[in-house]
Amino acid sequence: MSQPIQTKDPKLQEKIAKSARRDRRVEHVFRRILHLAELILAVLTLGALIVCLGLEVCKMFQDPEYFTDVQHVLHNLLAIVVGLEFVRMLIDTTPANILEVLTVAITRHVILSHDDPWSNLACVACIAGLFAIRRFLIRSNELQEEMVEID
Repeated sequence: MSQPIQTKDPKLQEKIAKSARRDRRVEHVFRRILHLAELILAVLTLGALIVCLGLEVCKMFQDPEYFTDVQHVLHNLLAIVVGLEFVRMLIDTTPANILEVLTVAITRHVILSHDDPWSNLACVACIAGLFAIRRFLIRSNELQEEMVEID
């Protein structure tokens, strides 16, 4: 980051201060626009997830053989759960929520995939790494703090 210009000329100081205020206003407007875009995306995603959940519940009652393929049921329902966690992360961007979304997504992969044991071991190591990050790298007072402040 560059050092602020030090000068004794009052006109130049005024120009520098005016430029800094303008930059802060522009940054504030961009942060507001991005936050609004995140909220709109969260609402759209939530709507789509509610529709998917409704369709899934209708299939459960209409199709008598729906529960014969448990893998398919788990795949659809856990995809909706991961989507809901993603919406929560978009609305409230805290380190705790981000770690929870990653944990749920990796756990879903472990439950649904029947890959080789090395892949499962890698997923378990990733989950352990996420817990270690939460425990040792993020202070407890930062877990519930918004990552991006909107003035």
